[in-house]
Amino acid sequence: MGTAAVPRKAAAAHNPVVFVHGYNADPGVWGQLKDDLKAAGYTDSELFAWGYDSSQSVNEVLAGQFASYVDSVRQQTGAAQVDVVTHSFGSLTGRWYVKFGGGQATVRSLVSLGGPNHGTSTAYLCAWDQACRDMTPNSYVQTQLASGDETPGAVRYATFWSSCDEVINPDDSVQLNGATNVAVGCLDHNDLLFDDGVSAGVRSFLAG
Repeated sequence: MGTAAVPRKAAAAHNPVVFVHGYNADPGVWGQLKDDLKAAGYTDSELFAWGYDSSQSVNEVLAGQFASYVDSVRQQTGAAQVDVVTHSFGSLTGRWYVKFGGGQATVRSLVSLGGPNHGTSTAYLCAWDQACRDMTPNSYVQTQLASGDETPGAVRYATFWSSCDEVINPDDSVQLNGATNVAVGCLDHNDLLFDDGVSAGVRSFLAG
């Protein structure tokens, strides 16, 4: 008699990952991290990169647009929650959605790579633009996000920050109270998107 074949157990699905790029960037910046996640077992159908006009207001425009995008991802995948990975200015949109837009129920984890989470003085150089004004220290967006609990709800938060970040000033603006704050050494702002150590740290956090 032959031995019956044992069915192979299906690989566990991951929460969809939604990437949010930074100011004057586009979804293409996530190519390296997406490839690394696919090498770790994610599929293309679990990885989403939101594209948006980064000159617009965090609270008045972008957070609402992002909420709609997350809803579309959840509907498409059937997932109850997503993981959000942001870079730079995108961190503010992700955080506003979580804090004020219902994201505490729909976001499991939020990762901020080099986010101006307490403002950056370099944003004064483009303060004619609404998004840059949102990034300046003590702006309305900064004040609201810092009020009360910086990391509200049951969402898992992580930040990755560099001591040589030429865009975020001061460098430690990235860190959030209540988050896992990871110092990555001396990296340029955009190198956070491509560094192997940062990628490994993000993958480890999402797997937690």
